[in-house]
Amino acid sequence: MSETPASPDSALRSRPAKLVDRVFEELRQRIEQGNYPPDTRLPGEHELAANLGVSRPIVRDALSRLREQGIVYSRQGAGTFVRASVSPQTHLAYSPVKTIADIQRCYEFRLTLEPDAAYFAAQRRDDTAIRRIAEALGELRDATSHKLHRSDADFLFHRAVAEAANNHYYTASMDALKPHIAVGMHLHGLSLMGPSQQLQRVFAEHERIYDAIARGDAADAKATMRLHLEGSRDRLFEGKVLDLSIGRD
Repeated sequence: MSETPASPDSALRSRPAKLVDRVFEELRQRIEQGNYPPDTRLPGEHELAANLGVSRPIVRDALSRLREQGIVYSRQGAGTFVRASVSPQTHLAYSPVKTIADIQRCYEFRLTLEPDAAYFAAQRRDDTAIRRIAEALGELRDATSHKLHRSDADFLFHRAVAEAANNHYYTASMDALKPHIAVGMHLHGLSLMGPSQQLQRVFAEHERIYDAIARGDAADAKATMRLHLEGSRDRLFEGKVLDLSIGRD
């Protein structure tokens, strides 16, 4: 592992890498949604490149990441195929968010999950993992500079941290929680709008998480992630969380 992880600014200059991330996510979503069913052959690199509007090397790198994560596999001379295990029917899933209490439950669950993922991310991160977190941080920086909150970039940051832990249970859980987290992130984003400097404060929280992981400080990464999630929850609920021991709604 490198002792000098890439800085956010140098990582953000890697535009082709960002394209790879987007193509990877697009292909992964198409597979999850059943556009490419299990055990079927993916279109060739040339066709995918034309379809996605990118170069073949970008597609090749994205396919390599899909293979690394066990989403697809290659057959010598036959092409790239979707693994049966990634069928949508086999994915982890949670009941949809129906109430305010469910949003609080989601935060509660994330607090049992993401601080530890950040801890292991700091221990196991490599240059590629640091670059992906930095790129998501850059998206948040751009949004903050325009006085916007982007839930998609926010989620991408948290997922990149989970991915850096190199434990597929964390990433699978984050993927399953994505629509639930999105509800909380959207409402939290709305709560940040106004004359105060809340957006900058939240960006600084993400930056401290990145810093701790890049430095390899596992304890600090865990603590800063916990503080960020607790802060997000408290900002959203204005410090007045619900008593979940009352009722079952």
